[in-house]
Amino acid sequence: MNSNTPDPTAVYVNRLEHGAGLPLPEQQSADAAGMDLAAAVPASTPLVLAPGARALVPTGFAMELPTGFEAQIRPRSGLAHKHGVTVLNAPGTIDADYRGEVKILLINLGTEAFTVERGMRIAQMVVQPVPRVTLIEVEQLNRSTRGSGGFGSTGTG
Repeated sequence: MNSNTPDPTAVYVNRLEHGAGLPLPEQQSADAAGMDLAAAVPASTPLVLAPGARALVPTGFAMELPTGFEAQIRPRSGLAHKHGVTVLNAPGTIDADYRGEVKILLINLGTEAFTVERGMRIAQMVVQPVPRVTLIEVEQLNRSTRGSGGFGSTGTG
């Protein structure tokens, strides 16, 4: 852990050269859970996603999460609703020991090409604690009301 501060929940961010001038991740409102992430593609060469295409989009920063936390990468609802553009592996997980650039795997599920321009907000990031658990192998599990009912077993719709 970076020793610049004793705060155990601090997330250290390193702006990369190609991220110069872009905003760092931030919430867009006081009660927002997610921090918006901006595309660090070159201004002179935006990224065009054809329908059905996917691409790994750079954000121009790397980070150091505290031990016991993860960052989840999630789609932005506006891009999904208006253009059919979403995060392919949603939610993507960034582990606390990863130090490389944060990149977003976008896919265009829409019917028209979509252009990702420099500084465009392309995804959101939520930092969450992740408890360490212990798996214990047993011969039988305790019963529950639901039992082994799978997909759709708890409702009619």
